[in-house]
Amino acid sequence: MAYADNLTPLLLKQRLADNPTGAAAEQLAEQVRNWFGSTEIKDGAPPRVEGLTTAWAIEAADATVPPKVVSDNGRYTIPLQRIGQTPIYAAVVDLPNGAGMIWTYEVNGQRKRSGNLEVYTKEPETNYDPHVAHGKLIQMPEWHSSIFAGTVRNWWIYVPAEYTPEHPACVMVFQDGGYYKNFVPNVFDNLIAKREMPITVGIFVDPGHFPDNHISAGEERSFEYDTLSDQYTRFLLEEIFPAVEKVVRLREDAASRAIAGISSGGICAFTVAWNRPDQFSKVMSWVGSFTDLAAGKTLVEGGHNYPFLIRRLPKKPIRVFLQDGSHDLDNIAGNWPLCNQQMAKALAFKGYDYEFVFGEGFHSGAQGEAILPSTLRWLWRDVPIDP
Repeated sequence: MAYADNLTPLLLKQRLADNPTGAAAEQLAEQVRNWFGSTEIKDGAPPRVEGLTTAWAIEAADATVPPKVVSDNGRYTIPLQRIGQTPIYAAVVDLPNGAGMIWTYEVNGQRKRSGNLEVYTKEPETNYDPHVAHGKLIQMPEWHSSIFAGTVRNWWIYVPAEYTPEHPACVMVFQDGGYYKNFVPNVFDNLIAKREMPITVGIFVDPGHFPDNHISAGEERSFEYDTLSDQYTRFLLEEIFPAVEKVVRLREDAASRAIAGISSGGICAFTVAWNRPDQFSKVMSWVGSFTDLAAGKTLVEGGHNYPFLIRRLPKKPIRVFLQDGSHDLDNIAGNWPLCNQQMAKALAFKGYDYEFVFGEGFHSGAQGEAILPSTLRWLWRDVPIDP
């Protein structure tokens, strides 16, 4: 039996079900080796993923029993099938939506390569729809900040196709804008066209960096995002928003303004709304760093304090969406899953309008991207669709 040159997880699943032998098995084994990589496959290749379907393969000439893939949580054990009489073993499985694991190949009881995996079914509105009107993503001139003196940054504005100057638009700010700009406009297009969120301008802002490199980009990002001060809030309100207003008109009420971010950008989003709930009423945080990254001189000045501040201080008029996963980070600054759970418990205790999605994922935006449409519907649900 001849096989196509280009494999996919679904195609490999079909080929393995054929139980090829002889020359057909040799051909399939060679295709699997080439597809996963002749070097990678030696100790067990990272899985190839198509939706929820994952393909695994290892070359194990010394295997006395079929190798397997096991997960750290004991939930998944995936036996691998030998391809004919070749040393190539493979398997294709359909995992549950939201499955997350640290996987490890085992050969003769010995552990080989390990890695991380999380899989999701993306909501339909994450897909490009050629039948809806598409907004325009504008790269703005490099921004030289005064509030973060000496820093330079890239930033972009998304203008919905339905925007007209006669009707000021809602606005949503995204930290780490270079990441978010690649997929958020598409979701905005679809939801605005379906009248499931208001006409909303997107502002995508990268953290600053110093051209002379006397401070690393990572250090500056952490300083801007993790510090519990009003400096970044002022940067948005005093520098970025006036520049945006030269391109589009924005609504000025807090209900029409949202802010979002991932990791340190997530705690930054919360800090902005926490400091100025009169300006921002909606927060979206993915794997937020509500930890002691900004430890300060006292070593305890960081965002791990927020759950206790939320409990003790008067309730603020903000709506908060949190997302995290059980495999998120655990290091000297804190345990991200625990800190996000503390945030959710504090918000619940104080009676905030909040939602917490807690899965099995890692420190990534994978789950957040997959559920972004429903997140935006929830976040904007109280804002009238018509201008």
